[in-house]
Parts: sequence; C-alpha cells; structure tokens
Amino acid sequence: MEKENKLVKKVKRLLKRLGCPRWLHHFGPKTYEFVEHLAALLVRAFCRLSYRRVKQLLDLIGIKCPSKSALQSTAEKLDSGFWQKVLKATSGNPYLVAIDSTGLSRTNPSYHYLKRIDGKMPKVPIKLSVAFDTRKKKYCAAKIRILPAHDIKDSEFLIKNSNSKIAVLDKGYNSEKLFELAFNCGMIIMIPEKSNAKRGFYRKKMLKFFRLRTYHRREMVESGNSSTKRKYGSSVNSKKARTIRSEVYGRLACHNLFFWIYGLSGQSP
Repeated sequence: MEKENKLVKKVKRLLKRLGCPRWLHHFGPKTYEFVEHLAALLVRAFCRLSYRRVKQLLDLIGIKCPSKSALQSTAEKLDSGFWQKVLKATSGNPYLVAIDSTGLSRTNPSYHYLKRIDGKMPKVPIKLSVAFDTRKKKYCAAKIRILPAHDIKDSEFLIKNSNSKIAVLDKGYNSEKLFELAFNCGMIIMIPEKSNAKRGFYRKKMLKFFRLRTYHRREMVESGNSSTKRKYGSSVNSKKARTIRSEVYGRLACHNLFFWIYGLSGQSP
C-alpha cells in the first residue's frame, strides 16, 4: 500500500529539495498546503484532465484538493524559474544533452469537422525548446514561447541551464555566437557543418571535436518529444500565457517523476 502513495511522497521530497515553503501564501488562510496544490496540478497533467475534473477525481478517491479557481490561481503564480528548478532536481547532472524544439497547438479540433466545413488546419503558436539527457532520458531544461521564434533564441538559455559537458544540435543551431558561448562555458557542442557557414574561429574549433556517432544521439530528443505528446497530448487547454507555461512544464515534470512507470509497458529504462 505504501507504493500507491508514491505521488505525495515524491512531491514532498521534491519541495523539500527545492526549499519551498509549506504554504503558498504567507498571509493566506492556511487551508491547503503547497504540496496539495502541486500534486493536483501534476495529476491534471498526468491524466490530461481539466481543473474541474481533477478536483472531482481527487474528491471521489478521498484526497484533499483545492478548488478549481485555487488551482488556476496557483498555475498562474508558478513562474518559469520554479519549474526550471523542478526539472533540474528531477533530472540530475547530465553529461550529454540533445537540444531540439517542437510545437504544440492551443486547440485539438475534430478533423472530420474541419473536412466537412472545408476549414484550414490550425497553426502551431506554442514553441517548446528542450534540453534532453540522452542517458537518463529526462528533461534538464525547457523554454516555452507563445509566439513563433527562431530556434537559436532559446539555445543560449538551454545551454546555460543544462550544465552538461557535451550538447548535440541540428544544423538550425549553427551559429558562431552559440559556439563562442559554449566555448566560454567549457562545453563541447556538436553541430553538422553547413555549406554556407564555414567561417568563424569558434566554429572551426568545435568542428575538431565533432563525432558522428555521438551526434546521432540527438535522435533521442525527438523520441522524447514524441513520447511526451503521445502520453500527455499535443495540444494545451489553457488560454493564458502563464497557465500554458505551467501546463507544459507540468507534463515535462511528470515525465521525469514517473519515468519508472514507462518500464512497465515494455519500454527500456
């Protein structure tokens, strides 16, 4: 029976490592602890439920849960700095990371209805850039954008926050500024050579460390993004930028926290 309460234990240990307070608001009514708010948000991301449905589910099984509006307010208060600490605490210190980006849609329309009304496919406004540990298969850092942007804008943030020794990226990240940043951080980045970009002191310096076998580990981040979309969905239900951020970060945190569950389905650890 102790194994069934692993969610609460994991969240309590996580908050203790992060040094988070027991109560979310210092002057609040002290009705629900921070662990109860965060556990409900993780259950929502893991089970792909709405705020109202996760409140009903936890009440049915006898778990104390805040109200729907309280969960929405908590999702807005949790900033990206908190979620970065969560990813760092649940992934550890990686040696080799793969950096890539993917897209998430804001809605999940019916394709039958779109075909019936001759509608257009919805655009992908949410951009998710991640740093993926290729050995532990966990997310080390992530950056979420609501508006479209080039991949290179988020790569500097991911390199600084991943704290790894080696990083593998595709040709879209081939930039002399990025090579210089990696050299100053003491990191080796492996990016294939582009035909129209061969100049640069730091670019030539990093090309000496390029190994094709190591670069092919970049495919793991694409598998990780595909796995996360299949488990937790490729669209988000939130409307505001802050709640969208908390929803997507919650999915990445669930991937890191409950990675042992995926081994039960036959996947390799």
